[in-house]
Amino acid sequence: MFIEWKPNRPSNRSLHQQIVEWMQQQITRGEWPVATKLPSQRSLADSLGVNRSTIISAIEELIADGLLETKVGSGTFVSNNTWNVLVSSKQPDWKNYVRNGLHEPNLKTIQDINQYETDTAIIRLGTGELSPSLLPTKKIEKTLQTTSFDAHSLGYSEPKGDKGLRHSISDYLKSKGVIASPSSLMIVSGGLQALQLISVGLLQKGSMILHESPSYLNSVHPFQSAGMHLVGLSKQVRESIPTQIKRINGRQKASLFYTVPTFNNPTNTTWTKEERLNLLSICNKEQIPIIEDDVYSDLWFENEPPLPIKSQDTDGLVLYIGSMSKTLSPGLRIGWIAGPITVIERLADIKMQMDYGSSALSQHLVAEWLTSGQYSKHLEWLRYELKVRRDFTLTLLNQYFKGIAEWQIPQGGFYIWLKLCKPIVNPNLFKQAIKENILINPGYIYEPSNNTHLRLSYSYASEEELAYGIQTLSKIIRRLI
Repeated sequence: MFIEWKPNRPSNRSLHQQIVEWMQQQITRGEWPVATKLPSQRSLADSLGVNRSTIISAIEELIADGLLETKVGSGTFVSNNTWNVLVSSKQPDWKNYVRNGLHEPNLKTIQDINQYETDTAIIRLGTGELSPSLLPTKKIEKTLQTTSFDAHSLGYSEPKGDKGLRHSISDYLKSKGVIASPSSLMIVSGGLQALQLISVGLLQKGSMILHESPSYLNSVHPFQSAGMHLVGLSKQVRESIPTQIKRINGRQKASLFYTVPTFNNPTNTTWTKEERLNLLSICNKEQIPIIEDDVYSDLWFENEPPLPIKSQDTDGLVLYIGSMSKTLSPGLRIGWIAGPITVIERLADIKMQMDYGSSALSQHLVAEWLTSGQYSKHLEWLRYELKVRRDFTLTLLNQYFKGIAEWQIPQGGFYIWLKLCKPIVNPNLFKQAIKENILINPGYIYEPSNNTHLRLSYSYASEEELAYGIQTLSKIIRRLI
């Protein structure tokens, strides 16, 4: 439960009285329905900026009034006594609705991450997003100022998205060896929407989804919420992933395989050309479609990575996802899917039922950047800046994490997959870091049993924040070890 309200200290009313009245309002307005569990006394005190004794006094008064009740070992709850039943009698049982909704809730840690990322006082060491200093804000503003629009271009685009943008993306993908006509492309509001559309538009409830583990899919729930069954495959075992796919598919038919083969999220590993060809070969034989999530491949540092799996796909087996969120701006909400025309038309129909198309302004702007060459120039600059940040972060790790962790040197992308020498990556470590205003992405949000890894990002925090954050995090970890 996130609390934005704070008592007004200059007020004539005491802090105790203000808190009692505020809690009463939360209950009588239905924002805290019957059986709502309150945060701990210490958490409430921290959120409201008061002493714990003030919270205890306020809660005791509300218990005496019959609005709250305590359950030994469980906490404090909104009471279900006669007075409160009268208050809540006009309210639907929202708690039941929330509990039984189709979409899976995020892990508590992910909910906390999403909330803390809005706090400007927090140092974000795990955020998979470009720093504001890496966004070409002024150039985007200039493009919008110098670009002319007509009434048609500002209206709803066709189901697959703006035709001009799809032509631009089709030309851009040729540089990656991917041949996709504008008709076989559709515009989406980022890569996550692409996965959501696939989950509800192409698959049956109960379908088995294979993916490389650890995986981004475990920190978002598009497939799980649609009733799918996820099975993670690891590269860290004797069997190769193609061999694992063949063995598993022999027992139960898999519906698709999801992969981020270039600068993987969260591990930053990159599949070799041979591994990509072997995966495509086994999936062809087993008739298992591939979702290739390729949102990081433009962000290479020294050597350009192998061509996408889609570049070798001659049978329409691969659905190829790309996005501008990691390279240009996440706020534009522009991504795409390339695949067989029948599949794209099905997904476009579902998208029109959901949001009636992505932003016309964003589509027009991205098309302008791709066709004018601005995007290519921006990528050259961005790769250099990210490489500087990577090198700076590696220097810090060598200084503060030597002996307590190990890591690989990223060749691109955003992340360092930090492996600690002890299995201490748990909610306690997460909370200890938050107390020091440091936000981390623990390994268990990508792989439930992973208590040794952290996803460390060098793409968002400033050098000053990285220096303080990594040094402080090392102190916390050494203390816990």
